[in-house]
Amino acid sequence: MSRTFHHAMQVCALAAGVALAAGTFAKTSAADIAKLDSTLTPMGAERAGNADGTIPAWTGKWVGAPSNVNYKPGERYPDPYASDKPLFTITAQNMDQYAARLTDGEKALFKKYPDTFKITVYPSHRDFAYPESVYKAIKEYAPNTTMTKDQNGLKDFPPVTPFPVPKTGVEAMWNLRFASAVESENATYDQGVVYPDGNIAWGKVQYSIYGPRSALPFDPANKLNAKSFFRQTVVLPLSDRGTIITGYEMWDQDGSDTRRTWTYNPGTRRVRQSPEFGFDQPEGPGGFRTVDDDRLFNGSGERYDWKVIGKREIYVPYDNYKLMDPSIKYTTLLTKGHEDMQYMRFELHRVWVVQATLKAGYRHQYAKRVLYLDEDSWNAVAADNYDARGTLWRTNLAPTLYAYDAKTFYSTSVFYHDLISGAYYADRLSNQEPMPVLTPTTQTNEAYYSPDAIRGDGV
Repeated sequence: MSRTFHHAMQVCALAAGVALAAGTFAKTSAADIAKLDSTLTPMGAERAGNADGTIPAWTGKWVGAPSNVNYKPGERYPDPYASDKPLFTITAQNMDQYAARLTDGEKALFKKYPDTFKITVYPSHRDFAYPESVYKAIKEYAPNTTMTKDQNGLKDFPPVTPFPVPKTGVEAMWNLRFASAVESENATYDQGVVYPDGNIAWGKVQYSIYGPRSALPFDPANKLNAKSFFRQTVVLPLSDRGTIITGYEMWDQDGSDTRRTWTYNPGTRRVRQSPEFGFDQPEGPGGFRTVDDDRLFNGSGERYDWKVIGKREIYVPYDNYKLMDPSIKYTTLLTKGHEDMQYMRFELHRVWVVQATLKAGYRHQYAKRVLYLDEDSWNAVAADNYDARGTLWRTNLAPTLYAYDAKTFYSTSVFYHDLISGAYYADRLSNQEPMPVLTPTTQTNEAYYSPDAIRGDGV
């Protein structure tokens, strides 16, 4: 990375420490768009590797399935880096020499579980790309993308990365919100809260999302582009079995009421609107995580002031194809204290460090959140959440891989660690379920996500 570009990034980080409420409505400049074909990738990452060569230059040589694997749609994704050997292992005993490239949450896990928590580091890779139609849409729409007056909505925005060269924290937050967008995702995900004694409280959900604006190629004329639809049916725990939640996000509106949600209650056999669904409402077995913890952050950012702390080189969970391997059973993966780290692959990557601080007069379980966003995809790969006393309470890891069928980066299992209680929550487990479907199905339509549909499907 050149000194000039490094200095420019430092200036950008300082300018980005602007709170959401203050904000800026400037569009992406022509000069910044031009960088996407030179010093930056089409997603806004640095094309160059790092100074010591431990982070490679971006190649973007593979769109969809890579050339070195045999993949058929519907199958598990073969690991293109299966032959890689570990470079080294970080432990509680040697963590000090790697501290500059660890998150505060990772350091806390080493201290809490000194005998078992380990980070095995593999060679870093930056070989995957999005379809050219996605990059074309970013270049075409980002110069005209603006936020609504209250910054809770967007106008004239591309299907991903509305701000490829973010100048403020709220712009980075919007990139995060669209990072995991796919046209369709239908899956059954298992969940488990692992208590300090090793007992597990199980959950299971049937999960479905539909994002018309993320269709490939992007169709700007689609009248549904301003909405993204979601539906979730609870299978476990048995006390909540049959509960269905459905609704949609509205992306282009002012106001805090940009989400419409309805819930089917199997006890009453009624559907009711749920206007408060979101933010820190408890979710999952035992209500272990919050609704907006999904994939580390989900939903409106209106309760926080956002700022970019800067960019760092961090060891993060990356290229975790092993975590979807059906041969790895949950009883093996979910060990006491934390997930079995032998199944986790870490690589060194540059991440945007984004801090969210709770606004005065607003309520949330987390008074501060620090999110680590992968520069190549804008996905959150790690997060540290603090309570009202400023104590690091929960630290979360979201391993990713590149989904060949959807041609995008995808979160596999996600792990939420409670550093105070010693319990942790594993979400989006699919090892012992059918392969998630990330391509359009017969459910890919607006009607499936309506209140009438869940009323008719309820039991």
